[in-house]
Amino acid sequence: MSDPIKRIEQAYQLASERYAELGVQTDAAIKNLASIAISLHCWQGDDVGGFESSGEELGGGLAVTGNYPGKARTIDELRLDLEKAYVMIPGAHRLNLHAIYGEFSGQHVERDEIGPEHFQGWIDWAKQQQIGLDFNPTFFSHEKANDGLTLSHPDSGIRNFWIDHGIASRKIGAAMGQALGSPCVTNVWIPDGYKDTPASRKAPRERLVESLDAMFSEEIDPKLNLDAVESKLFGIGSESYVVGSHEFYLGYAIMRQKLLCLDAGHFHPTEVISDKISSVLNYVPELLLHVSRGVRWDSDHVVTYTDELQAIAQELVRGEYLSRVHIGLDFFDASINRIAAWVIGTRNMIKALLVALLEPTAQLEQLELAGDFTSRLALMEEQKSLPFGAVWDYYCLTSGVPTGSNWLSELKQYENKVLSHRSNVSATV
Repeated sequence: MSDPIKRIEQAYQLASERYAELGVQTDAAIKNLASIAISLHCWQGDDVGGFESSGEELGGGLAVTGNYPGKARTIDELRLDLEKAYVMIPGAHRLNLHAIYGEFSGQHVERDEIGPEHFQGWIDWAKQQQIGLDFNPTFFSHEKANDGLTLSHPDSGIRNFWIDHGIASRKIGAAMGQALGSPCVTNVWIPDGYKDTPASRKAPRERLVESLDAMFSEEIDPKLNLDAVESKLFGIGSESYVVGSHEFYLGYAIMRQKLLCLDAGHFHPTEVISDKISSVLNYVPELLLHVSRGVRWDSDHVVTYTDELQAIAQELVRGEYLSRVHIGLDFFDASINRIAAWVIGTRNMIKALLVALLEPTAQLEQLELAGDFTSRLALMEEQKSLPFGAVWDYYCLTSGVPTGSNWLSELKQYENKVLSHRSNVSATV
């Protein structure tokens, strides 16, 4: 048979019959999958540069390696690259913006003075693309963060500056949520910590609690904006002590009923977030995930189809948590085509969700309740070889995006026509 569409359709039909033998309906799995939005992170497209006119170098324990040609130098170029990524990814998704990506018209706007007007262009673009927006205040790459402290700083003036930045960011998130009819998740991550052992671990955390309470003091309709807080184990320049540890933010999120952000790269290399999901959702209303791939440390590599990625997806499906979990990506790789990084990472996340949705979960749970752990293990292993690839190809086909690796040739054409004509020197915004 030479018709690739017919081959995909026939393969899907055969796969559907195989899954039906285990009580799994592939059409229902695809329908559920199509309703899950992944929030792509804007900072992969320009190496976390943003479009401020501050001239500050990337800081806050962040480092982007590589110099692959063609990075976005302007907002228009970044949007063009995002549009190219979206047409290679099945489903309807979102975009996650940092505060430094506003449209400031070449003017210096202090971070405590940013407002929805600086993101109106993004809102209009999101409406056109029919996607939702998420947001992040930017607590790094700024003169008031050069010593590695922001919301926990001993100087009240610096703390108040960053509190006001957080307040402004929440208002921007609410404006995005109202304009787009979908709540914006506004996530707070700060780089605060010390390179060496602190004299007081207590004082910075007490100041951070006060700062967060001040920042969150104004109630915002959760239909417009959802607040999340994100922990980290360590960072460059904060190897010995991080103020916003997992234990700190877990307690804060529970006490204040905020979303807890679990970043897959923010824990010890042998520690995984998949095992945390069912625990923390007993105590917090919702979760935000930053799906990433740490290699030896929090290096934010492109998401690949790892055992942990599959485990994360399985937990979301098995626990029926999809309505309470917001899935975002967080990595930045400048050593490969930046659009390809988006596409590879997002497609892998969606593939993992598809495989989880195709699992005979009900049957596995029945075996477990019956104490038949032998059959449970056998079925878990046997279902791994079922033809999910045929279902994936069919989902891509019916979503109107390239199947298999066909997206790569399309991206190479874009690279030759567009990216190759850019320098890696920032252009005028």
